[in-house]
Amino acid sequence: MNDCIFCKIIKGEIPSRTVYEDETIKVIMNINPATNGHLLVIPKEHMVDIRDTKEEVIIHSLHVIKETLYPRLKEKLNCEGLTMAQNNEMGQEIKHYHIHLIPRYPEDHADFQYNKEKLDDLDIVFDKIK
Repeated sequence: MNDCIFCKIIKGEIPSRTVYEDETIKVIMNINPATNGHLLVIPKEHMVDIRDTKEEVIIHSLHVIKETLYPRLKEKLNCEGLTMAQNNEMGQEIKHYHIHLIPRYPEDHADFQYNKEKLDDLDIVFDKIK
Protein backbone atom coordinates (compact mmCIF):
# COMPACT_ATOMS: atom_id res chain seq x y z
CA MET A 1 0.00 0.00 0.00
CA ASN A 2 1.51 3.30 -1.08
CA ASP A 3 0.14 5.52 1.70
CA CYS A 4 0.36 3.05 4.62
CA ILE A 5 2.71 4.38 7.29
CA PHE A 6 3.62 0.86 8.46
CA CYS A 7 4.46 -0.22 4.90
CA LYS A 8 6.71 2.84 4.61
CA ILE A 9 8.40 1.92 7.92
CA ILE A 10 8.92 -1.66 6.73
CA LYS A 11 10.46 -0.39 3.45
CA GLY A 12 12.78 1.93 5.41
CA GLU A 13 11.18 5.08 4.00
CA ILE A 14 10.30 6.24 7.53
CA PRO A 15 12.75 5.67 10.40
CA SER A 16 11.76 3.53 13.37
CA ARG A 17 13.26 2.07 16.50
CA THR A 18 13.31 -1.58 15.50
CA VAL A 19 13.77 -4.02 18.39
CA TYR A 20 13.22 -7.23 16.41
CA GLU A 21 12.93 -8.17 12.76
CA ASP A 22 12.75 -11.33 10.68
CA GLU A 23 11.36 -12.26 7.27
CA THR A 24 7.73 -12.10 8.48
CA ILE A 25 7.45 -9.29 11.06
CA LYS A 26 9.05 -6.07 12.22
CA VAL A 27 8.73 -5.01 15.87
CA ILE A 28 9.11 -1.32 16.64
CA MET A 29 8.76 1.04 19.57
CA ASN A 30 5.40 2.80 19.66
CA ILE A 31 6.00 6.56 19.32
CA ASN A 32 2.96 7.21 21.56
CA PRO A 33 3.54 4.60 24.27
CA ALA A 34 1.01 3.69 26.95
CA THR A 35 3.89 2.47 29.17
CA ASN A 36 7.68 2.16 28.93
CA GLY A 37 8.55 -0.44 26.30
CA HIS A 38 5.22 -0.33 24.38
CA LEU A 39 5.91 -2.23 21.15
CA LEU A 40 4.11 -2.79 17.86
CA VAL A 41 4.39 -6.16 16.11
CA ILE A 42 3.80 -5.48 12.41
CA PRO A 43 3.58 -8.05 9.61
CA LYS A 44 5.79 -7.11 6.69
CA GLU A 45 3.04 -7.98 4.24
CA HIS A 46 0.18 -5.46 4.20
CA MET A 47 -2.95 -6.95 5.75
CA VAL A 48 -5.72 -4.70 7.06
CA ASP A 49 -7.14 -6.59 10.04
CA ILE A 50 -7.27 -10.02 11.65
CA ARG A 51 -9.79 -11.30 9.11
CA ASP A 52 -7.37 -11.01 6.21
CA THR A 53 -4.18 -11.72 8.14
CA LYS A 54 -2.65 -15.07 7.29
CA GLU A 55 -2.91 -17.59 10.10
CA GLU A 56 0.78 -18.42 9.86
CA VAL A 57 1.64 -14.74 10.41
CA ILE A 58 -0.48 -14.63 13.57
CA ILE A 59 1.02 -17.88 14.86
CA HIS A 60 4.55 -16.68 14.08
CA SER A 61 3.89 -13.32 15.79
CA LEU A 62 2.58 -14.99 18.94
CA HIS A 63 5.57 -17.35 19.00
CA VAL A 64 8.02 -14.43 18.79
CA ILE A 65 6.08 -12.58 21.50
CA LYS A 66 6.12 -15.61 23.81
CA GLU A 67 9.68 -16.80 23.22
CA THR A 68 11.60 -13.57 22.54
CA LEU A 69 9.84 -10.29 23.20
CA TYR A 70 8.04 -10.89 26.50
CA PRO A 71 11.09 -12.50 28.12
CA ARG A 72 13.22 -9.57 26.91
CA LEU A 73 10.75 -7.01 28.31
CA LYS A 74 10.65 -8.80 31.67
CA GLU A 75 14.45 -9.04 31.85
CA LYS A 76 15.40 -5.59 30.56
CA LEU A 77 12.51 -3.44 31.85
CA ASN A 78 11.43 -5.47 34.89
CA CYS A 79 7.79 -5.33 33.86
CA GLU A 80 5.41 -7.47 35.88
CA GLY A 81 3.01 -8.36 33.08
CA LEU A 82 2.05 -7.76 29.49
CA THR A 83 -1.15 -6.58 27.83
CA MET A 84 -1.58 -7.57 24.19
CA ALA A 85 -4.13 -5.72 22.06
CA GLN A 86 -5.11 -5.27 18.44
CA ASN A 87 -7.90 -3.32 16.78
CA ASN A 88 -10.13 -4.16 13.84
CA GLU A 89 -11.98 -1.38 12.01
CA MET A 90 -13.30 0.83 14.83
CA GLY A 91 -10.38 2.39 16.67
CA GLN A 92 -7.83 1.14 14.13
CA GLU A 93 -6.07 4.33 13.06
CA ILE A 94 -3.56 2.64 10.77
CA LYS A 95 -5.22 0.14 8.47
CA HIS A 96 -2.38 -2.38 8.65
CA TYR A 97 -2.77 -5.30 11.08
CA HIS A 98 -0.55 -5.02 14.13
CA ILE A 99 -0.37 -6.18 17.74
CA HIS A 100 0.32 -3.81 20.63
CA LEU A 101 2.56 -5.16 23.40
CA ILE A 102 2.11 -3.03 26.50
CA PRO A 103 4.43 -3.89 29.40
CA ARG A 104 2.63 -3.59 32.72
CA TYR A 105 4.04 -2.08 35.89
CA PRO A 106 2.56 -1.54 39.35
CA GLU A 107 0.33 1.54 39.31
CA ASP A 108 0.94 2.29 35.60
CA HIS A 109 -2.74 3.26 35.17
CA ALA A 110 -2.83 1.67 31.70
CA ASP A 111 -5.96 -0.34 32.53
CA PHE A 112 -8.87 -0.45 30.14
CA GLN A 113 -11.71 1.61 31.57
CA TYR A 114 -15.31 0.65 30.81
CA ASN A 115 -18.59 2.30 31.72
CA LYS A 116 -20.42 -0.72 33.14
CA GLU A 117 -23.68 1.22 33.30
CA LYS A 118 -23.77 1.29 29.49
CA LEU A 119 -23.15 -2.45 29.08
CA ASP A 120 -25.91 -4.99 28.48
CA ASP A 121 -26.66 -7.70 31.01
CA LEU A 122 -23.98 -10.41 30.81
CA ASP A 123 -26.54 -13.19 30.25
CA ILE A 124 -28.15 -11.32 27.33
CA VAL A 125 -24.79 -10.85 25.62
CA PHE A 126 -23.85 -14.48 26.31
CA ASP A 127 -27.07 -15.72 24.70
CA LYS A 128 -26.36 -13.61 21.60
CA ILE A 129 -22.83 -14.87 20.98
CA LYS A 130 -22.86 -18.49 22.17
